[in-house]
Amino acid sequence: MEKIRIKQVKSAIDRPENQKRTIRALGFTKMQQEKDVEGTPQILGMIKKVAHLLKIEQL
Repeated sequence: MEKIRIKQVKSAIDRPENQKRTIRALGFTKMQQEKDVEGTPQILGMIKKVAHLLKIEQL
């Protein structure tokens, strides 16, 4: 699996509840946080769902 660095760059305020829960499931609690995650199919699906709120970078 490849590593992916994701960073939350937009707020989840005024977003649908399922997108808020997805952001929390990815481990974000604050803006501008960065996470290094494995590129599993489950994680890639969550990233795709909220890609408009994230900055995505391949490692």
